[in-house]
Amino acid sequence: MVAPLYTTASGLLFHAGKILVVTVGLPARGKTHISRALERYLRWTGVKTQVVSLGDYRRKILGGAQKLPPDYFTLGEKSPETVALRKRISDGCEQLIWDFFNSGGQVVIYDANNGTRERRQALAEKFDKEGIHVIMLESLCDNEEIILSNIRSVKISSPDYRGWDPEKAVQDYYGRIRDHEAHYEPVEETDWPYIRIVNVGEKIMVNRIHGYLQSRIVFFLMNIHNRFRTIYFARSGQSLIEHSYKADSDLSPPGWEYAERLKEFVLDRRAKALQQRGVDIEDRRLVVWTSARRRSHHSAWPFLNLTENDKVKLPRVKVVEKPQMSEINPGVWDGLSPDQVRKFYPDEWERFVRDPYAYRAPRAESYHDLCVRLEPTLIELEREQEDLLIIGHASVIRCMLAYLIGLPASEIPAIEVARGDLIEVVPTSYGVHSQAYHFWDGPGRSQNGGGVGKDEHNFYENYAEDTQGKRRPQTAEAVDAIPS
Repeated sequence: MVAPLYTTASGLLFHAGKILVVTVGLPARGKTHISRALERYLRWTGVKTQVVSLGDYRRKILGGAQKLPPDYFTLGEKSPETVALRKRISDGCEQLIWDFFNSGGQVVIYDANNGTRERRQALAEKFDKEGIHVIMLESLCDNEEIILSNIRSVKISSPDYRGWDPEKAVQDYYGRIRDHEAHYEPVEETDWPYIRIVNVGEKIMVNRIHGYLQSRIVFFLMNIHNRFRTIYFARSGQSLIEHSYKADSDLSPPGWEYAERLKEFVLDRRAKALQQRGVDIEDRRLVVWTSARRRSHHSAWPFLNLTENDKVKLPRVKVVEKPQMSEINPGVWDGLSPDQVRKFYPDEWERFVRDPYAYRAPRAESYHDLCVRLEPTLIELEREQEDLLIIGHASVIRCMLAYLIGLPASEIPAIEVARGDLIEVVPTSYGVHSQAYHFWDGPGRSQNGGGVGKDEHNFYENYAEDTQGKRRPQTAEAVDAIPS
């Protein structure tokens, strides 16, 4: 069950109370990646969640590492000034946690090292006394490849190392890790619930986990990883009968041309991206997901017929058909234009306009219904480690983009997904970077072959207007990074 429709007087869901997840682990063990991914998932399920990052707060208050005393990051004996600074930062983070709980929040993920038993015990007791459920989330890692990758991709690009030579920054951070290793105490306090993750998903252990929400947290964490991958989204090509949900018609001649152009553009764009990262395309497989509808699955057929004539080196490709990715069911509104719906179903139309996300037309699906249907697919998306291309329907892509980018459920119907744009999404530890590339202006993008027009007889699938000014991500040729 995702994005619940019901609310409670307290604002807390699943009878779970308030939960503080305290991350534990040495630097560069993936704690931030795990924290942000969990925050994204819990928000998707309707739980008011926030990550409180000690590192981000410290940089906001004190600035980068260059402005700190030399003994700030070392453990053991410290000067009185350093002790005062560290206390100021930890107290400030705790206040942010209280502020969020007091404003109606349900789950806080405290992203910090918390490497000593004394520190964890003091923190847990403080919140436990106020009725907050405390869970220790420990991330252990003995895979040097994962550690080095995390340092290079995340840590040396942080403000702490702005202007540094990358190799010197790596060595400095390794020094910080070695100092923490000398004082680190693994979680062994069995009197507190804890979740221990080894090598960011390779193995997971749990202790004293109770209730639905805590169990969902464990379930989600069992499916994550931090391997770099790119997720692409594109709408399926134009079909012979565009405006009919029931028809399930095949691609039109321009639709087949679109599918070929999509293949060429994706392969070219992906080859350039992998080359920039120094990765051989033969080392990474491209996985393509489609729905079971003809126009979606057939749009992927060109990827199954790669030849030596293709401009880029042939990648390994796997196409997977997923029936749960079918577009939203319009019910009795199938094939109707907005004007026709207003005429024949005026009361239903008014309710739909008031809440396009939750309202369900007669014998139709709401966007909430669609989100519920897609939750298993989202978990598979988190688990997938290869580059992924999703060739789908506008309504399905809206739901998946909202999940990855972190948009509220109420904004899902307002996300514009134009046929002829390839949306590229790169999950990172501190958010999700999204960019769109335009590659098609032919029939199917609009009635006259140009612009971003939509089929007026398929508005329920394509609906992205009349949303009272709700924010929607851009899909121009180049879009700035959108944090999660």
